[in-house]
Amino acid sequence: MLIRPVAVLLGALLLQGCAAAVVAGTAGAISAADDRRTIGSQLDDNNIEIKGMIAIRNIERLADHANISLISVNGVALMVGQVANVEMKQQAQHALKSIPAIRQIHNQLRVISNIGVATQTHDVWLTSKVKTKLLAADDVSGNNIKVVTENGEVFLMGLVSQAEANRAVDIARHVNGVTRVVKAFEYL
Repeated sequence: MLIRPVAVLLGALLLQGCAAAVVAGTAGAISAADDRRTIGSQLDDNNIEIKGMIAIRNIERLADHANISLISVNGVALMVGQVANVEMKQQAQHALKSIPAIRQIHNQLRVISNIGVATQTHDVWLTSKVKTKLLAADDVSGNNIKVVTENGEVFLMGLVSQAEANRAVDIARHVNGVTRVVKAFEYL
């Protein structure tokens, strides 16, 4: 008799997972449709990020001793993170040169010790605060701005007008905890 309640509970849990997947899938589709990039460009950016991180991780020194993230928007790649020396920073950039879909590289790697979990957690919090303020602003298309935070520095990417870029920088600059704002925009 214990089997039936367990089966009902398991079924309910599985259905909740399906509902979450449907909601996430729908949100992703809406986000993709609202993006100023073409679907092909969005797929290219995803491939750039995957291929770029594979190329970086294939360099043993970078895989073992660096903290690197790669973000791509419309063929413009942004590298953020920490490396031990300038040579490693150059190696990471050189690894991306083999990916033909990359039109431009913003190498924002910092030559410092890798940041810890507490700093990474704070960065996630800063990203959500900046993104929330961008989405709430009437004069900025927050859906078209990618926000990346690394060690308190906020990096802004996307296809925007000059006015949107200026407003986004102003919004990010006034979020408590942000130490620096770096633009990596493409202008419409």
